[in-house]
Formats: sequence, structure tokens, C-alpha cells
Amino acid sequence: MIALSLALMLGAAGDQQVAPKPLHRDPVHDGAADASTVYDPAAREWRMFYTNRRADLNVADKDVSWVHGTHIGVATSKDGATWTYAGVANIPAACTGPTLWAPEVKRFGNTWHMWLTVVPGVFSDWNAERFIVHLTSGDLKTWTCGERLNLGSDRVIDASVVALPSGGYRLWFNDERLGKAIRYADSTDLKHWQVKETVVETPGEGPKAFRWKSRWWLVSDAWKGLLVMRSEDAANWTQQADHLLAEPGTHATDRAKGQHPDVIVSGDHAYLIYFVHQSGEPQAISDPNWHRRSVLQIVELNEAGGIVTVDRNATTRVRLTPPEEKTP
Repeated sequence: MIALSLALMLGAAGDQQVAPKPLHRDPVHDGAADASTVYDPAAREWRMFYTNRRADLNVADKDVSWVHGTHIGVATSKDGATWTYAGVANIPAACTGPTLWAPEVKRFGNTWHMWLTVVPGVFSDWNAERFIVHLTSGDLKTWTCGERLNLGSDRVIDASVVALPSGGYRLWFNDERLGKAIRYADSTDLKHWQVKETVVETPGEGPKAFRWKSRWWLVSDAWKGLLVMRSEDAANWTQQADHLLAEPGTHATDRAKGQHPDVIVSGDHAYLIYFVHQSGEPQAISDPNWHRRSVLQIVELNEAGGIVTVDRNATTRVRLTPPEEKTP
């Protein structure tokens, strides 16, 4: 009996892969951030889309053109732990622009959807217009222009979209004209959106909504770690007191606060993907621009009594289960 139990334990552990630090580093500009991760059943692999910041661009400290002129990078994985760079997403220029940020990718029915933040130019400051565009795809490789979302502001970024159990869809976003408040909007067709309420009035960005352990959760980047909220109905929220990833980690490439979350729910497990600036690394001492570089990391979420915690310094073992196919 002891031998059988040991064999079962070893078999379960064998299904898990130890995630490296970093999880993914962009080989072109070394500025991976703002991930959105989905499972592609046709290719039988996980596919990650992310903002490919030009962190290697040599510009003055106050010049933010390095976060403009950005493509959407792509990486793929069979197990969620080992990722391979796969180039940049085939995004049509006709409905977007030279600066692409924060993709949100979801599959509803047989169609893939992407909501993409667009800045119509390359700018040295933060004062330009920003908007969200909807695109669709049948294969996650070629994207077709959809509509530009009307969310009542000329400065909106960072979409997060879910299908509601009662029908329809809900989108969370950052309205920079309202002090970077996080708001939400509802739709019945994924094209026309009605702006509803403000969820978080304090400044933040990168909201990520997901369903896990019979609750709704909303995690966002508060620039002092990740703010966590929980809800029974995805409309009324209770804010968690502590922020996740507020303190730097101890491992190389993970020694700064965690930012802009993505979450993969896999059965009873949930994994948080976040980006980390490289300001805490030895290279930053001799290279004044090194702090702009950023990498993606992964950590498992733990929940007890409605409170979510993470341990970024512990070994993260990843075991991703492909989501069940659903009839559209």
C-alpha cells in the first residue's frame, strides 16, 4: 500500500514542470509585459500574447518613446513552463496603429477575440489619445479588424473580458480621464458596449477578471503590487487588504514589484503571470537603461477564506490542463 501511494505521488509530481525564472524573456527588445495566455486546441499548445516594449532603445530618462512603437509578441508552450518565442502577432495596421499594448485574447464559440489597446503614433510623453480595438481570428494567427470600442473616453486602455453565466459579456478597462479608475461595461454581442460603473476609483491599470473557486476575482496593477478583489456576482466587490507581489523577490530577474497580471485557471489551480522590471539586477548598476527591461514570471495563486496569497520565492510547479471544449 505504501509503495502504491508513493507511486501515485511520484506520478502526480511528474505531471508538473518546474517553471524557470524568468518564465519568458523577449529575445528582440527584452521588454516583455502585459501577457494574455490561452490554449490553442488546434495546435495543442498554449499561446501567449504580450506587449513587446522596446526596452533596449537608448533614449533620455523622461523620453517614453521606448514604450511606443511596440508590437505584440507571441510565445508558445506545450506545458506552460517552457516557452518558445514565436515572433509577433499578425495585427492589421488598417484598424490599429504603430503602438500596440495589452492584448486580451479570449475564445467564445468557434471564434477567437482580441481586444487591443492602440496609441496612434510614437510619442515621447504620455499625453496621446488611446483607445481599444476589437479583432477576431479563426486560428490565433491571422486577425481581422473589428470595431473601435466606444467607452465614453479618449483615453482608455487594458481590456479584460468574460462571458457572464446569466448571458452577455462584461469588460473591465482603465479610464485614464477619470484618474486611471477601473470601470466596466456590458454587451450582448461583443460589439456594442454600455458603460456601467466604476469598480476601483484609486489609480491602477491592467485589470484581469476570472472565475475561480466559485467566486469572481479581479486583480489589477496598483503600482505598489497587485490589488485583489473578490465578488459573488462580478458587480459588487470586496477589496483585499494586502497587495500581491508588493515586495521584491529574492531570485534573479524577480527582484522588483510584480506588475500587470494575467491569470490562467487550470482546474482547481490558478497561475498568475506578471512582469517585472529589471531595476533590481546587477546590470542596472552599470547600465542606466537596464531598469526598462522587463521579463514575465509565473507563480501559483493560493486561496484560504477568501484571501489570495502567493509565494514568489518558492519553486513554482506548473501543471496546465487544457480547458474542456464547449459546444458554441
